[in-house]
Amino acid sequence: MKYQLEYLRSDIFAGVTVALILIPQSMAYAQLAGLPPFYGLYASCFPPLIAAIFGSSRQLSTGPVAIVSLMTAAALEPLAVSGTNEYIFLAIFLALVVGVIQVFLGLCRLGFIVNFLSYPVIIGFTNAAALIIATSQLGKLLGIHPEKGIHHYETVLNIFKTASEYVYWPTILMGVGGLTLLVLLKKTKPEWPNVLIVVILASIIAKYGNYEDNRITSVNEIHHEKLRELIVSYNEQIEKLTNITRITSTVTKRFLATKKRYKVPCLRCHSSKLLKGNLSFNKKNIKEESPSKLIELHYMAGIFNEYIQEERLQFNIIKSKLHNILLRHVRCQNKTLFFPVKSAPENCSPLDNNIWRIEMSNNPINLQHIKLIGRGEVVGTVPKGLPKFSVPYIDMEMAKRLFSAALIISFLGYMEAISIAKALAARTGQKLDSNKELIGQGLANIFGSFFQSYPVSGSFSRTAVNYQAGGVSALSSVFTSVCVILTLLFFTPLLYHLPQTVLAAIVINAVLGLIHFREIKEMLRVFFPDGIICLITFIVTLYTAPHLDKGIILGVCLSFALFLYNKMRPSLAELSLAQDNTYRDAKKNGLALC
Repeated sequence: MKYQLEYLRSDIFAGVTVALILIPQSMAYAQLAGLPPFYGLYASCFPPLIAAIFGSSRQLSTGPVAIVSLMTAAALEPLAVSGTNEYIFLAIFLALVVGVIQVFLGLCRLGFIVNFLSYPVIIGFTNAAALIIATSQLGKLLGIHPEKGIHHYETVLNIFKTASEYVYWPTILMGVGGLTLLVLLKKTKPEWPNVLIVVILASIIAKYGNYEDNRITSVNEIHHEKLRELIVSYNEQIEKLTNITRITSTVTKRFLATKKRYKVPCLRCHSSKLLKGNLSFNKKNIKEESPSKLIELHYMAGIFNEYIQEERLQFNIIKSKLHNILLRHVRCQNKTLFFPVKSAPENCSPLDNNIWRIEMSNNPINLQHIKLIGRGEVVGTVPKGLPKFSVPYIDMEMAKRLFSAALIISFLGYMEAISIAKALAARTGQKLDSNKELIGQGLANIFGSFFQSYPVSGSFSRTAVNYQAGGVSALSSVFTSVCVILTLLFFTPLLYHLPQTVLAAIVINAVLGLIHFREIKEMLRVFFPDGIICLITFIVTLYTAPHLDKGIILGVCLSFALFLYNKMRPSLAELSLAQDNTYRDAKKNGLALC
């Protein structure tokens, strides 16, 4: 396409329109991925620009998306505590791994591999993922912090249990009101930037309606018998999990290096035999102390994965206990103190009507500098300036552990991007190169990882907005990146008062369009085996969440098995001449054989 000057105005308008949706949406998706909100802005800064330059679609809008964000959290939460530096490093490294996989597949013209994710599997997984995403935001929508369970459904049950004990009603009104307004505007005024309207209204109400009220205090001013003990345990657990994560990586490297050096084929067999005294090693090849060291490393590498799960569960329990401490601010004998709600002395006068809770950001709590939240929670301070260039944390052993998750993220992200890109290409008549688009998405992830971005993909909803707003060329995505860059440089203070519950409402509203139970029902009616595979994928994904890869892997295996079964038993038909002089299946049409 030869670019003309009159296209520039349309591209600028479309780029700005997409940016107005992308900025708050990306912050919400970053939290879904277990990252601080501003990392969503980092992921929206340069990746859209790179994808526009190296991709083939003119309207595809790249950036954070819901399913990729959820998959990122599912892949990383078993390895590190969300929100910590180790977790952030792994999220950026995951973007690099995803990018490398996508570029490799694109260069080798292997985009067709995505066809192994059959339509029933995608529908089943997408419906389950949408429900998981929506229910994962219920806690933030209600302004509560429930205890995380081993399975997602346990966490959802804990949400309702915690909500029955305490909720901050202004938070609920803000969140439910924002969600209602988003849905209404989407139905009645789809051409309006509904997300931006809700964000502006909510921020104004939060700023001038005293929605936020925070205090800094010390442990000495809080009269709670177990508080100091809980905070010390909380800090110890964070330090322990951080150290375990580092040690696991180191021990696994040593273990694999030792195994390779001494060429032990079956380490479990040799370990058990050595413990029984039934195995002798050739001293020429192996030193006497190496087998015991090998067993030690094998033992450590094996138990650490289970141990870290137990410690993370213990961490979530302590964190939930701290979150559930509810305090009153009172004056007693000329001193201002905080007492538990149900045990405040009667001779003390309350200073306000707030229920105070301890803020936690998955970082150690300073006993002399404890932040208390008295009302609703807002985004807070967003760092001003562009993300700094830095080489991602690279660990080949960690890359192996993340490979399966990165592969699924690569496929799912590519499928979302290519499906909307093909739909628009059919309307506009442009030529679309699927492999080039895969390379563009991969380079966006690789380049983004050097600027603190987590995995991104082409967005179905924002691409549709880009097209409807009149985006003519990939230059519209360039203007979207420019808007995000300007926001990071000059307008981050405007994001301070954005309520966290509104970010949850934005995520829920975005994934409502992914729920299509009618398609599952239609599949069961049209071709029952496909419907069953879709239903199994849906149920298994819901049950095993947050381990989302299990559902999709099982669905792929079932689809492949069904394919082989059908190929091994081909349908045969004996033809006979019908009355209209055409040959038809004699059995189906009740015709006499020739």
